[in-house]
Amino acid sequence: MVSGGVGEMEAKETGLSRDAADDGVGEARADTIISVRGLDFFYGPIQALFDVSLDIPRNLVTAFIGPSGCGKTTLLRCFNRMNDLNEEARLVRGTIMIGGVDIHDAAVDPIELRKRVGMVFQRSNPFPKSIYENVAYGLRVGGLRDKGALDEVVERSLRNAALWDEVRDRLGDSAMALSGGQQQRLCIARAIAVEPDIILMDEPCSGLDPIATMKVEELIHDLKRRYTIVIVTHNMQQASRCSDRTAFFYLGRLVELGETMRVFTNPAHKQTEDYITGRFG
Repeated sequence: MVSGGVGEMEAKETGLSRDAADDGVGEARADTIISVRGLDFFYGPIQALFDVSLDIPRNLVTAFIGPSGCGKTTLLRCFNRMNDLNEEARLVRGTIMIGGVDIHDAAVDPIELRKRVGMVFQRSNPFPKSIYENVAYGLRVGGLRDKGALDEVVERSLRNAALWDEVRDRLGDSAMALSGGQQQRLCIARAIAVEPDIILMDEPCSGLDPIATMKVEELIHDLKRRYTIVIVTHNMQQASRCSDRTAFFYLGRLVELGETMRVFTNPAHKQTEDYITGRFG
């Protein structure tokens, strides 16, 4: 989607028609799980997103890239209504549909939405509880009390987060004793324990060393077989390695969205090329 004035200007500069430059939006595809249309979002008097429209397909990794303050994390937090927790945040216009349901409909419970749309934050945030209780937390909140069922889900989630072999003999130990990379994978295990459809990741590797980063990236690749993943990252190499589709944002506008290989090797807009090649941002 070429969104608003920036995209229109760039489409003209590259000689592309709006349709030729725009491969992220149109009629929602059959495999679309998130559909955004005409989104304007504000923090108080400051507009953070301008007329953003895009579709995100199921079981793929979509990366949001762009300079700091361009709106990518704001949009990510819109998908599970985390922005509702900020009193100044407000959606002024537009719709977000997940699985064909308007997530701002009065019938939608934000807490239930957040079970379906899990989130992994920039800094790992394990609870000051045992490894086991971190993973079991969402299940207990949801009313699951059966020890056998809890054990099964905890093990499965830790296996799916590529952490089981490292912690299987110390599930009762504090999660705070784990390394940074292990804590982040634990947070992923906690997110997937409640069986979400979508996992949102906001700079999940920003504080990790290269080895821990590699493990999380490998995990992302494995998880997309079962989940739709949307990741915000400033790391261009990470976006190119991990994602199937990439969206580039600038000053609150969606400039370009397409298959990652195409966006990185043959961007439709000069702004995208300048950002990817390090000329700005």
